[in-house]
Amino acid sequence: MSEAQAIRTDEAQEVDFVELDTMIDKEFSTDKENLIMILQAIQRHYNYLPKPALTYLSAKIGVPCSKIYEVATFYSTFSLAPRGRNIISICLGTACHVRGAERVRERLHDALNIADGQTTEDRRYTLESVRCIGCCSLGPVLKVNEDMYGRIATDEVEKVLGHYE
Repeated sequence: MSEAQAIRTDEAQEVDFVELDTMIDKEFSTDKENLIMILQAIQRHYNYLPKPALTYLSAKIGVPCSKIYEVATFYSTFSLAPRGRNIISICLGTACHVRGAERVRERLHDALNIADGQTTEDRRYTLESVRCIGCCSLGPVLKVNEDMYGRIATDEVEKVLGHYE
């Protein structure tokens, strides 16, 4: 998905401001110190940070949009573009790399018809290469949402993806 497509899709995203109010007021209040936690809640709900939600948040808690975008772009866990329901992370750290992670990544590219950092058109999957997941002895490692797959072989990729159909 190109950046222009992401922006158009983002503008079309329906944001329920009543629900957003409830989320902010109930869980965090309008304390500016809760900005990161509020952004995390918005991302959990929408699977990314829609522009209308960020604009509304700015007015609600009195933090300039520029500051909100500064925080949202500083942390790699936040996304300003729509993401898939299933986030696939393939570890390309040294231990995984020497055990064939690059071949697993190529298989994922072929199976999903997307490259690193892209989302499938049906928004089912987003593929991200990461440098380390933290379980080097199990390499190569594939993480789908919170599920970990260690010692993953290229011929197991489709089977793993089948769990998320």
